[in-house]
Amino acid sequence: MTSFLLDGPKHAKLTVALAHGAGAPMDSPFMNEIAQGIAAGGFRVARFEFPYMHARREGGKSGPPDREAVLREVWLDAIRELGPERLVVGGKSLGGRIASLVADEAGVRGLLCLGYPFHPPGKPDRLRTAHLRDLATPALILQGTRDPFGSPDEVGGYRLGRSIRVVWVPDGDHSFKPRAKSGRTEGENREFAAAQARRFLAERAAA
Repeated sequence: MTSFLLDGPKHAKLTVALAHGAGAPMDSPFMNEIAQGIAAGGFRVARFEFPYMHARREGGKSGPPDREAVLREVWLDAIRELGPERLVVGGKSLGGRIASLVADEAGVRGLLCLGYPFHPPGKPDRLRTAHLRDLATPALILQGTRDPFGSPDEVGGYRLGRSIRVVWVPDGDHSFKPRAKSGRTEGENREFAAAQARRFLAERAAA
């Protein structure tokens, strides 16, 4: 059984399942703020961890992420437990990317990616976009305008499916943190992202 960290009302019309990024757990400050911001809109948020991150929490082992096949199966298990009918899947970076790989197969209501890793930093030729061309699941990608995993100029040249909407977080990095000179704060950017997510989830709940 998947161990979920839950926020928001138990009987919400829609649940969003979120997985963490490669380097930080499900209860990192970023994940806490986004989950609480989404739950404030009346949605249920269910966070979980992949096996390698759970092992770090339990024994302090700092191993690399699990193989993609393992990550996919963990996502599918979580979806089966929550039920796909009123479920949106997604997460931070790695968590959102793996969710995007299983969304169509699982038949969920939507996909929410918080900083999608379109390519590794400094390696724009190593794209992780092939499956996004034909993605049928309605999707929202929230991306910082300074994200080294995919900038506005780069992403604007990719062939993405019509189901995908990209919203840019002003001056944000991969965790939506802006520069001081931008005049924005990290809290403002994360609330902006949470508000965009709430709007998307409201659309999916009404569909």
